[in-house]
Amino acid sequence: MSSLEFHIGQRVTAKVRTGVYIGEIVERYDPRLVVQVLAVVKHPEQGDLHHPYNPDVPMFHERRALAYTEKTTVLPRDVEHYEGDIPDYKESLLHAAQQELEKLDKLNRWTAKSMENIKALMESY
Repeated sequence: MSSLEFHIGQRVTAKVRTGVYIGEIVERYDPRLVVQVLAVVKHPEQGDLHHPYNPDVPMFHERRALAYTEKTTVLPRDVEHYEGDIPDYKESLLHAAQQELEKLDKLNRWTAKSMENIKALMESY
């Protein structure tokens, strides 16, 4: 999508690195849009973006969600129109963080089960 398809005051979802936010376009800074954050849909992932799911990197980054009313520049390809109610920022932040924790817990449990299976298989090899 081109930035011309969006206008100031429009509500959108915006992907920023590994997070997703609901916000409002406050400025067009071609080719980017300036979006003011109003709620969190997906909490940013932790660690090194170039080596996802690798804990053994020189710097394991802590990524905070963007703050309420924080402005960020976003390419139009990472923005979609948003219709609907905007949830309370704090509630949406805590919900998104909880969802990220649940996703990581599921991955952790999958890893443990996979390790059990591989160890059992190794005994028969």
